[in-house]
Parts: sequence; C-alpha cells; structure tokens
Amino acid sequence: MNGIYIAFRKKLRAEEKATDIVSRFMYRLSKNRLGAKLGIYIPAGVFDEGLHIWHYGNIIVNAESKVGKNCMLHGDNCIGNNGKTEGCPIIGDNVDIGTGAKILGNIQIANGVKIGAGAVVVKSFLTENATIVGIPAKEIDRK
Repeated sequence: MNGIYIAFRKKLRAEEKATDIVSRFMYRLSKNRLGAKLGIYIPAGVFDEGLHIWHYGNIIVNAESKVGKNCMLHGDNCIGNNGKTEGCPIIGDNVDIGTGAKILGNIQIANGVKIGAGAVVVKSFLTENATIVGIPAKEIDRK
C-alpha cells in the first residue's frame, strides 16, 4: 500500500502544479482513482507542503479547508464544514491530527497543535503548541 500512497501524493501535487486544464483533469482523475483504493478524498490546494498520512482509509477533506505545512493525519479523519454553515477550518503549520479526530466548521487551529485521537473540534484554538482532546475538544493543561 505504501507505493499507492506515494503515487497518490505525487498525483495530488502534480494536479496542483498543472497549468493547463487537460493536465489538471488527468492528474485529478488518476489521483481520485488511487484515493478510492486508499479511502482518501483530498482536493488539490488544501494542504501545504509536507503532508504525511500515517494510516490509509476514511480521510475526507473539504475543498474549502486550508491546512499549513507538515500536517500529520493518522487516519479516519474529517476536515470540513459543520453542515450548518459553509465555513471550513483553517489549520496552521505542524499540526498533528490523531486517529478518528474530526475538525468541523469555520474555525482556526494554531501552529503546532496536537489533536488527540477521537477528538471533535468545533471551536477555534489559537494557542500555539496546545494539546486538545475530547468531545467537544478542550485544551488540556501543559504541566
């Protein structure tokens, strides 16, 4: 599966860099076919460089979301709107998103935040390097 994931990432970046509509369409088609095998839907232009996916499967990202550099996804993640409004998350650099974490709504997540497994994030967290966990997510003490 690792080879398919690498091919997926290459197609995603190629789609983002394509300058003509035909090339962009061909890369998107190829990327989406690979994504269907992996259980991943990530539109072009959402993630900055350095995206790392630890586990494949069930990763859905809304095209209106924006994610900074070096984001880590651990699988079974959803990043998108909350179903009530069209606003989507803006996530900073170096954010680590745990297995099963969901980030929903028109919210912001600061740089370096760690989001615990199974957390449901529905409000903004603007403290850099914070750790947030729970349903709904709350910042935990950094003692």
